[in-house]
Amino acid sequence: MTTDAPSTLVMAGTGKTGRRLVQTLRSTGQHVRAASRSGEVRFDWSRRETWRPALAEASAVYLLAPEDPALAADFVTQAVDSGVGRFVALSGRGIDRVGDFSPGMVAAEEAVQESGVEWTIIRPNNFSQNFSEDLFRQPLLDGRLALPMGATPEPFVDAQDVADVAATLLTSPGHHEQVYDLSGPRALTFAAAVATVARVTGRSIRYVELTPEQYHAELLAEGYPAETATALNALFAGMRAGHLAEPTDGVRRVLGRDALDFDSYAAQAAAAGAWS
Repeated sequence: MTTDAPSTLVMAGTGKTGRRLVQTLRSTGQHVRAASRSGEVRFDWSRRETWRPALAEASAVYLLAPEDPALAADFVTQAVDSGVGRFVALSGRGIDRVGDFSPGMVAAEEAVQESGVEWTIIRPNNFSQNFSEDLFRQPLLDGRLALPMGATPEPFVDAQDVADVAATLLTSPGHHEQVYDLSGPRALTFAAAVATVARVTGRSIRYVELTPEQYHAELLAEGYPAETATALNALFAGMRAGHLAEPTDGVRRVLGRDALDFDSYAAQAAAAGAWS
């Protein structure tokens, strides 16, 4: 079914920020096309024939970068040719300093900046939901989270705050050519974050500090490709250097309110059964 109303294409519409963004936009009456490889609107970076149908009637795009950096500029060009006049690109905080982690994100930033239409880039810290929805959840359930992070703190950001920021940027004027770093209001170490989860769940969970070499070896043992293990180590090296450690005011600048604190996130996630 098609409509003549302009719409927003939300890429990775079933993902951590994408599904929240879809819900947020739809709750305000916006017409949204939620795109993914198996969702309501089919989109696959590796299948170019899915690009143009996904872009049908879209006037704005929430852009999640491809793994292959060579695809970003082609997609953005096709989107503009299809009538897209605004991009909000999800990147990562510190990507300008830790570019080896995701060349696709770097390419997507460059593509929207050169698009000739309105663009905004958001660069969040690590999501709080990494502890409850994927990445760190199973290790926490197993009672051990082991990372090469040291004592450098991280102001984890709630995925709903990122979605709320993106919704505002996609639907409101005044944010063209802006880059917003998004974080939570308080930085805490991974050890402290694990202790918080242990407290709210009543579980026995420990944080273990690894060397980069130990972390690389554990990732390979868990079945991760070597290039992924190398990229993750590059990310943690940037984090240990403190590039992401200071809280930012990006959420407040866009939304006019404070970002959700990690303790509040953990209490809400535990109450919802995230670690049951």
